[in-house]
Amino acid sequence: MTGLRWGILATGGIAHAFTSDLRTAGLDVAAVGSRSTASAQAFADEFGIPRAHGSYADLIADPEVDILYIATPHSHHLEPAVAALEAGKHVLIEKPVTLDADEAAAIRDVAAGRGLLAMEAMWTRYLPHMIRIRELVRSGALGEVRALAADHTQQISADPAHRLNALELGGGALLDLGIYPVSFAWDILGAPVEVRALGRLGETGADTEVSIALTHASGAVSSLLTSSRAAGPNTAHLIGTEARIEIDSVWYTPTSFRLIAPDGTVREEYRSEVDGRGMQYQALAAEQIIADGRTDSDLLTFEQSVLIMGTLDEVRAQVGVTYPKER
Repeated sequence: MTGLRWGILATGGIAHAFTSDLRTAGLDVAAVGSRSTASAQAFADEFGIPRAHGSYADLIADPEVDILYIATPHSHHLEPAVAALEAGKHVLIEKPVTLDADEAAAIRDVAAGRGLLAMEAMWTRYLPHMIRIRELVRSGALGEVRALAADHTQQISADPAHRLNALELGGGALLDLGIYPVSFAWDILGAPVEVRALGRLGETGADTEVSIALTHASGAVSSLLTSSRAAGPNTAHLIGTEARIEIDSVWYTPTSFRLIAPDGTVREEYRSEVDGRGMQYQALAAEQIIADGRTDSDLLTFEQSVLIMGTLDEVRAQVGVTYPKER
């Protein structure tokens, strides 16, 4: 551990999960900020955090905080992330990093100008089973990887007031759920050279289902699916000429996978043994990056986060999802 002091900006469900995992890892959570003092204090009491701030601005100004976890809805990431960077604080920003690529680029530029870490909290990339999968792919254990398939599908409320259905909050299955398989495809196969998408919109205009086909520079293809109205298997597959990998449900959380030969022989079976949800690994990575004097993650550079948002922008355009700020 590096002694960095974390501040938690916002107190919703994802902030609870992240902070619980920080505590599991023994990291220092120094302060929390919310839009109300009552919410911040309740969160602080729950996790034993010494300072609670009744505004985001007060948290950002706290001299006892070194790095902020931005846990607001992604429609509201840009302003606090930029403010934190301008105040001299590193930022770990919940996925998706912003609403669109332009906003992500703005954060990138401020972080670069300040010499600080800005990192997307795509926690899946830092999980032990994903580290091992990446090793297998790069070692050639699968031969040529020709195809990838993954879904992230959940049955979430159809209430128009729900966050995932509210366009003003960046609602829709794509940005909240679909970013997982899209980021996975980028991770394993690199940038897409062609993007095709079909989707279905709900009554608010937010996407409820999106099917995405990507072609990558190698010629490999990705088939990705997301839904906020129906739960699917939530599995993932990598198909190579020498072997395939089958990742069990829920593939983007700590789980198991198998490396399987074309004849069906299981060459390797991996079972995750992780305390908590596994969100601590990204925090540990962020702390190590800062301790090393670096300002970017090797597993997910901020430039790649910007480019992934560009892919999501293109998917949204093809599906027909428009946010209020774009009208």
